[in-house]
Amino acid sequence: MHHRLFLAALLGLIPLTGVSHAQVFQANGIKIGEVDQNSAFIWTRLTLNEQANKAGAAFIRSKKSGLPNTAEQLPKGKTLGDMQGAVPGAAGSVRISWASSGEQKGSTDWMTVDPEKDFTLQYQIRDLEPGTGYTIKVESRDQKGKPAQTIEGKFRTAPAPEQEAPVSFVVVSCQDYSRRDSPDGHKIYPSMLTLDPDFFVHTGDIEYYDKPEPYATNVELARFKWNRLYGLSNLSHFHNNVASYFIKDDHDTTCNDAWPGVNYGELTWQQGLDLFREQFPVKKDNYRTIRWGKDLQIWLVEGRDFRSPNTMPDGPEKTIWGKEQKEWFLRTFKESDATFRVLISPTAFVGPDRGSKNDNHANKGFTHEGDEIRNFLASQKNAYIICGDRHWQYVSIDDKTGIKEFSCGATSDKHAGGWKSGRVEPEHQYLKVKGGFLGVTVSRENSKPTLQATHYSVDGKVYNEDINQAE
Repeated sequence: MHHRLFLAALLGLIPLTGVSHAQVFQANGIKIGEVDQNSAFIWTRLTLNEQANKAGAAFIRSKKSGLPNTAEQLPKGKTLGDMQGAVPGAAGSVRISWASSGEQKGSTDWMTVDPEKDFTLQYQIRDLEPGTGYTIKVESRDQKGKPAQTIEGKFRTAPAPEQEAPVSFVVVSCQDYSRRDSPDGHKIYPSMLTLDPDFFVHTGDIEYYDKPEPYATNVELARFKWNRLYGLSNLSHFHNNVASYFIKDDHDTTCNDAWPGVNYGELTWQQGLDLFREQFPVKKDNYRTIRWGKDLQIWLVEGRDFRSPNTMPDGPEKTIWGKEQKEWFLRTFKESDATFRVLISPTAFVGPDRGSKNDNHANKGFTHEGDEIRNFLASQKNAYIICGDRHWQYVSIDDKTGIKEFSCGATSDKHAGGWKSGRVEPEHQYLKVKGGFLGVTVSRENSKPTLQATHYSVDGKVYNEDINQAE
């Protein structure tokens, strides 16, 4: 280092770090996704800074008619990197290693992050053992090969299908950066972590492209929103330590109540699909099923990519799932010998829902397909539904089929609403218009399999317990 630069650094006129070399970080943490008995996807992103820009500028709301572009939402002279919460990406490479019981089981070569995919990288670890705890280490280095930040995490693989093992998981829905309830992110994440769940499911509306500050009307702004959200420490710390499955819904595809072909400003439908795969560890198939031991199998379904327009008249041809996904679900669900079978859907089947809504199976607009799926589930033993999208918690039983549905509610109290607290309908076994999460435990007592669904507050307080024994 030149002596004048060194003297300036000592005097505090310029930072000492970054003078002699470029540094890279992993400010968005890692995401461990799509875990089954033998594999897991690891996601990471290299960043220019160690943490989000907490002192950044605020977005402005354009007074122009129509949806604003990037420049119309930035203060004069500012770039996206100058804005509050900004987490700019950086070039470099990462290496992933994993271990069990203190013994290293595998490691990758150094892999370069993709600048065309927001400096992210995804890697599938294979040949894992069922029902086993693993630790993860993700090392990073800059373009010159200089070592940089290392992130450590952990997860558990799913028990073998024949294994009688207790399983616990948590489910959330409907969150965004603006409606968080802590500067460090949503309080619900540390609350869930205290339960040490085997896995986590986000049912969608993870972020809202069509909400301001900024409106994500193009790829650049959409990426900014994802980077900012997962630059919050509560979220990144949670995902470093819990296996996760992610489902998208309308707001994190393009916009409210969207169907294929509906764009949002310059953000196209295809870009919305590509961005979700870029920002989250997900398998190629948009819908999938995962077995967790002898007593539990879950189905994660896709509710946007194959649907008919909401405006289409109801009938046999109108669909949310599409022909291929529906046939897959009916076949695999019926073939499963898991004690409890749980459909996890981004949208509701039982509800009841608001009369103004028309984009889910609890609404009149999709009655035909909704009846088909509800009747099928009612014909199966120990079948349950968990849904997202509704900003209130409930346990409901369909009056025609008897199928039971659990709504997890919104991720923060700020985000709760859309239903009157005192409006208890005949379907409701439990109702609370508050934020919170759903915790599910499948276990055996005296050899009798039991599924317990517990609704929690954002602080981890128990709101309601619903206990179901296997038939």
